[in-house]
Order: sequence, then C-alpha cells, then structure tokens
Amino acid sequence: MEQGEIILYQPDEAVRLEVRLEDETVWLTQAQIVDLFQSSKANISEHIKNIYDQKELEESSTVRDFRTVRQEGKRQVMRNLTYYNLDAIISIGFRVNSKRGILFRQWANKVLKDYLLKGYSINKRLSELERTVAQHTEKIDFFVRTALPPVEGIFYNGQIFDAYKFATDLVKSARRSIVLIDNYVDETVLLM
Repeated sequence: MEQGEIILYQPDEAVRLEVRLEDETVWLTQAQIVDLFQSSKANISEHIKNIYDQKELEESSTVRDFRTVRQEGKRQVMRNLTYYNLDAIISIGFRVNSKRGILFRQWANKVLKDYLLKGYSINKRLSELERTVAQHTEKIDFFVRTALPPVEGIFYNGQIFDAYKFATDLVKSARRSIVLIDNYVDETVLLM
C-alpha cells in the first residue's frame, strides 16, 4: 500500500467504504465511521468526544484534516475534511453498541488473539533456537580448544616435562602411524 492511496473496504453488500492510507495508518471521516459501524452521527460524535475527554487517545496524533475533492451538485469542490486514524476508529468500535460494533469487537478480539498466540509461539521458537545455538557454540568452542596443537615449539628450555607429556600423549593417540617432521627430533623421541 502506498502513501495517499485510497483503497476500497466492503465487508458486505450494504457497506462500501473508500479508505485513505497515509503515514502507515488508515484514515476515515466521521461519516465513514458512521457507515462502518451503522450508527448515528450523534452517537459517533459522543464517542469521539468522550475518547478525547477521557484522554484515551491524544487528539493531535489521531485527527488530521485532508483536502478532499467532493462532488457537490454538478461541480467538484475542494474541502478540508476531518479524518480519524486507525487508533481512533478502533477506540470508537469498542464503544459503539450496534450489531456492526459487536461484529467489529469480535473480529478485533480474534485478530488480537491470533497475533498474541503467533507472537508467543514465535518468541518460544526463537528462545529454543537461541538455546540450541548457544549449546552448539559451547561444543564447537570445546572442540576447537581441545584440538588446537601448540603454537610454538614444544622442546625448549624449562618445558622438557610438558614436552615429554605432550609427545607421549601424541604417540598414544595415534591410530595407525606417526610421521615426525622436525630437524631436531630423532628416534629417541619414540623411546619415551
């Protein structure tokens, strides 16, 4: 959906609304909200007033005037119309006591429940994946640490015993054969 796009909302044969999309939200005029919830203008006006009086929503962020071209008789006239965003529409929908208001609340509750359940299952799967990755990382780190050969020569001053132990362990761990490639090692190494 693109900025300023107008889409058609038609939940049944009786209601057909052109919905304005702007700033990643839906905008409807009061007349469209009356049609959507099949209520009266006075009732919707009262709900809007109460929503802002009770500070459920902030009027400055949920109400906007848009210049709209309207057909008046045979001529087209540009008028500023007041639009209410999705937050206001939802708040009104939870206050309206009409059949359409009830259907709206049932739909909103179902959608909310679906999103919550999907969010919970996604978070659960993500936690399991993070735990699995951490376990694999620990295993990989262990194998890397234990499989690393010494980085420097093993036979140098002060380290004879450690070198002897390393060479002995190396010979014992060989499965078939040992190949020694070192200018300073002779057959005495194998006599250990």
